[in-house]
Amino acid sequence: MARDPKYDILFEPVKIGPVTAPNRFFQVPHCNTLGHGRPRSEAANRRTKAEGGWGVVCTQEVEIHPSADLTPFIEGRIWDDRDIPQHRLMTDAVHEYGALAGIELAYNASHSPNLYSRIAPMSPSATVVHGNPIQARAMSKRDISDVRRWHVEAAKRSKQAGYDIVYVYAGHDMGLLQHFFKPQYNKRSDEYGGSLENRVRFTKEILIDIKEAVGDQCAIAFRFATDELRGPDGLQWESEGRDIVGMLAEIPDLWDVNISGWDNDSSTARFEPNEGYQEPYTAFVKTLTSKPVVGVGRFTSADAMVSQIKRGVLDLIGAARPSIADPFLPRKIDEGRIEDIRECIGCNICVAQDMLAAPIRCTQNPTQGEEWKQNWHPEKIDAAVSDDAVLVVGAGPAGLECSMQLANRGYAVTLAEAGDVLGGRIVRESDLPGMASYARVRDYRENQIRQKPNVEIYLGNHLSANDIIELQIPHVLIATGAHWRRDGTGRQHAFPIEGLENVSVLTPDDVLAGAEINGRVLIYDDDHYFMGSTIAERCRDQGNDVCLVTPESKLSIWTEYTLEQAKIQSRLLALGVEIVVSHQLLKVVANKATIANIYSNNHQQQVDFETLIVVTSRQSDDVLYQALLEQEHRFKTLRAIGDCNAPGTVAAAVYDGHSAARYLESDQDIYAPLFAREMPEI
Repeated sequence: MARDPKYDILFEPVKIGPVTAPNRFFQVPHCNTLGHGRPRSEAANRRTKAEGGWGVVCTQEVEIHPSADLTPFIEGRIWDDRDIPQHRLMTDAVHEYGALAGIELAYNASHSPNLYSRIAPMSPSATVVHGNPIQARAMSKRDISDVRRWHVEAAKRSKQAGYDIVYVYAGHDMGLLQHFFKPQYNKRSDEYGGSLENRVRFTKEILIDIKEAVGDQCAIAFRFATDELRGPDGLQWESEGRDIVGMLAEIPDLWDVNISGWDNDSSTARFEPNEGYQEPYTAFVKTLTSKPVVGVGRFTSADAMVSQIKRGVLDLIGAARPSIADPFLPRKIDEGRIEDIRECIGCNICVAQDMLAAPIRCTQNPTQGEEWKQNWHPEKIDAAVSDDAVLVVGAGPAGLECSMQLANRGYAVTLAEAGDVLGGRIVRESDLPGMASYARVRDYRENQIRQKPNVEIYLGNHLSANDIIELQIPHVLIATGAHWRRDGTGRQHAFPIEGLENVSVLTPDDVLAGAEINGRVLIYDDDHYFMGSTIAERCRDQGNDVCLVTPESKLSIWTEYTLEQAKIQSRLLALGVEIVVSHQLLKVVANKATIANIYSNNHQQQVDFETLIVVTSRQSDDVLYQALLEQEHRFKTLRAIGDCNAPGTVAAAVYDGHSAARYLESDQDIYAPLFAREMPEI
């Protein structure tokens, strides 16, 4: 198919200083925890973006010096010349497809605990180090001179490594330069403190230094957070944010603008459901500079992108998460295949991996991070090795992904679903408050599958073990999902909770199925992800009094990794939900629950309720699979996949379904495949 002419504007080249981007699609710097620890994986990951049509492809943060060491996080490093060959892998890979390569030089001050280098951190003024019981010392004039020199040396190495765009970083309330802007960090009384002009001086000097050093061949980009969404307690675009842009307007070749901190810049769809949500805070920048501007907003719609350009908001469409969900998004727009785009759902599983210092993954794109490790490609898959048919039982996220990829390989697939719609858990969970974007997981795969002539779908199809045996299909994959436990067994309790067997207990499955909820609701959340809080929100929206109890010290504590925890707890408090942390459910008698402080069972209290909902753990629905195992010799392949294999996130289910499809009839064990490893040089 041909590109729709209304999208032609997205494919216009854009001049950025001495270089020219081939189109307006710009993968802004984003972390993937590959970096200096996994350089081949890093190069392959970024190469895929360039192959998919992104005109500019950037690294993540790249440490310029060991005195700002981000350990345990594995980002980039360009400390000295020994790092150049690793970066050349990335730039060569990106240039292979005609894209520009960008590097984000970072010096993160009091956000760099230097756990590897053990050098005392520095900051504009003496301050605490975030998340560590150490402090940063105040920078001297010599330190300021050193940091300027380190930036220049890093920029020269970047040029030698083949980068086309070199970033100066002042965003996300982490970078040293942003800290110089802010009075709460900068209490200096010299020419680098006091007035805004003085606080901007250091950044201005570094921009000019780098431009003089490498600006003949490399474009100089400035990444700046215009607003921190903290009101007068932080930077605001209407005042100092605007003034900073005005002071530096024509110095960089490119402005990359966003909001701060990271929880706002990469807000989940639960809290920022709309594309372009940063526009109110960044649209002013183009009115103050003649240089091109790139910005983000979880853009997945080509129409929204065109609107940003035509209305003069942006010159380049920036993306991190949408480029992760679909590295081929630009090419699909170019080829008139809009319906084939895997749209980002804004779940921040990608962010969670970085917070965990683990390689990137994505709910929508299970190949993310596996490009070198397993030689997976988001748009290519090996052809079938036989004419055998395959039966997939269950059409949740694992079953849908598996069926789609098996069809892409060319297998004849029968997809049997007991329910009357496709999607499994996605259908129910996407109906929870703020979770609507999860429906994209189903919608994309259902659309792809229904276009495949080699897939037959049977809804309302309850298959027994004997039914499956009688079908005589050689390859059978069971994706029948999981259910929430009713007995309270979970992370805090490795055993059933006393008394639950004698009272009426609801689980998330009951709530999502429309169970009647009356009166005061007690929710016990020992799961710690989104489920307990979304159910509490729904119950409160329905007018019920809600008490939410968790044994953790914070509500939904795992969502700290997805940057949602503070927003979740704030929202529930605003809704009037009573939150009790650090307490476990000991026992239940009639309509009274006894809860106890997890550190002392002597501190107990009773909570009255009319409806009790336990959100603890899930149990695989593997009865069918276990029955078939007794007849395993009848099949060439018999596997449980997704939640039926092991309950987990939607991302885990999609990955498991994808892996099963990739490795069907291969010499790889789909439960434990061999993969490439990047080994230290000995």
